[in-house]
Amino acid sequence: MSLSCRHCGAAVTLGEPIGREATCASCGSDLHACWQCRHFDTRYNNSCRETMADPVEDKDRRNFCEYFSFSPGAFHAGTNERQATARAKLEGLFGPTAPGAAPRSAGEARAKLESLFRKPPLEPEE
Repeated sequence: MSLSCRHCGAAVTLGEPIGREATCASCGSDLHACWQCRHFDTRYNNSCRETMADPVEDKDRRNFCEYFSFSPGAFHAGTNERQATARAKLEGLFGPTAPGAAPRSAGEARAKLESLFRKPPLEPEE
C-alpha cells in the first residue's frame, strides 16, 4: 500500500521508519506527527490507541514518539457536502454574498451587527 501525506495527499516516497525530521516534499508538513500515525484515534485518551505512548500536545507537529507507525490511510479527500450545507444555511440567514465581499459601508455593517444582537424593546407595564 502506498503512503500519502495527510494534508495534501501527495505520495510519500520515504521508506519506513519515517524519521522525526521528515517532511512532505509537496506541502512541507511534518510526517512524523500523530495525525499521520496508525495509532491516532480521537476516541481514545490522548487521541492515541497506544496506551504506553507519552502525551503529545500538538498532534500536527513532529514528535519523539517511539510508537509511531506511518498510517497508509491518513489522507481522506474531503467532500464539500458539509461545507455546501453550512453555506446554504448561512445564506438562508444572511442572504447570498459573493466570496470576500465587504459591506457597502462601515455604518451598514455596524447596523447589521447590532440588529443581530439587539434586544426587543420592553413593553411598558400597565
